[in-house]
Amino acid sequence: MIYPMSPKVVELKRKLESFMDRLIYPNEERFYREAEELGPWKVYPVVEELKPLARAEGLWNLFLPESSRGAGLTNLEYAPLCEVMGRAHLAPEVFNCSAPDTGNMEVLERYGSEKDKERWLKPLLAGEIRSCFAMTEPAVASSDATNIESSIVRDGDHYVVNGRKWYTTNATDPRCKICIFMGKTDPDNADRHKQQSMILVPMDTAGIEVKRPLPVFGFYGVPDRASEVIFTNVRVPKENMLLGEGRGFEIAQGRLGPGRIHHCMRLIGLAERTLEKMCRRVRSRVAFGKPVSEQTVTQERIAEARIMIEQARLLTLNAAYAMDTVGNKVAKAEIAMIKVAVPNMACQIIDWAIQAHGGGGTSNDFGLTQAYATARLLRLADGPDEVHRNQIARFELKKYSNA
Repeated sequence: MIYPMSPKVVELKRKLESFMDRLIYPNEERFYREAEELGPWKVYPVVEELKPLARAEGLWNLFLPESSRGAGLTNLEYAPLCEVMGRAHLAPEVFNCSAPDTGNMEVLERYGSEKDKERWLKPLLAGEIRSCFAMTEPAVASSDATNIESSIVRDGDHYVVNGRKWYTTNATDPRCKICIFMGKTDPDNADRHKQQSMILVPMDTAGIEVKRPLPVFGFYGVPDRASEVIFTNVRVPKENMLLGEGRGFEIAQGRLGPGRIHHCMRLIGLAERTLEKMCRRVRSRVAFGKPVSEQTVTQERIAEARIMIEQARLLTLNAAYAMDTVGNKVAKAEIAMIKVAVPNMACQIIDWAIQAHGGGGTSNDFGLTQAYATARLLRLADGPDEVHRNQIARFELKKYSNA
């Protein structure tokens, strides 16, 4: 292997795969049923039952590099473990490794005060509460984050927060206690990237209305508890400002890099599982006198799927290695490349699997529609394909600026 796993990671992966076989896969049907029946405003009992079991087996907070609070793994070491978790929608939260909590915990670890860490990071790491991240807005093209219109205005010892956000993941979860909110503190600053700030907003503060859950391809709560939230004259102490006014983009880049690569790691696991389902399905079905697995078009798609997964994995491991060795800022080209390549790969493989399953593939019985909703969402979340492609092109063209 180009990136061999350390003995520690090999052992964690073995334990993780065993847990998945024993407790995650057998409970997937129950998880989807609870999500559908209880809806996005409730806690799903199956998740809460499995969390203490995962923690007892040492499979807890495996993310969070460069911190003594996590498992002490680098991004490269975490990658194969995150991939295993990505094979099932149920899994990441069970191991306390789900978005947006992982990204928010990294923000608190890097930029929060000791008071913030005690009040918010500690219970998040314990899985006692959940969090949300309010950045995207319905009234503007949020692919350009400088368009953000929400305001954060200083008023004595407080800031007053106003704005309408959506795709604020987790806000409908009754355990969601803290929000990281991005808005403008200096809208007239000539540098558009210094107009924004991030501030901690407790979700029980007066003036917050979680207006509605947002479905992702008709799914509420799976794969995402996307929500619309309105903030009206929400007053929070000035100490809740993260890092300082005008540093919202700096924090965003520190947060979104790990978030993007975690999404890609999980998607590779989801693509692997989807290919397995496809192979099992086509071997068990007969059409026009021979197994579907012997149809040339099927074999071509299986071969292409394997190639695409291996390419995506190597690209993702390369990005993880770059993040570990030269830092997130220097590795932004590698992160941008996987953010385009991996969701597109997953969308294509899931589409082929749906086709291979016939009409049943469009139902919820095989987990393919849920998988497609996740993969397609991630061509937009944390920046759309177009933005990342433009960024990659600029990096490439810059090499020839003196030519």
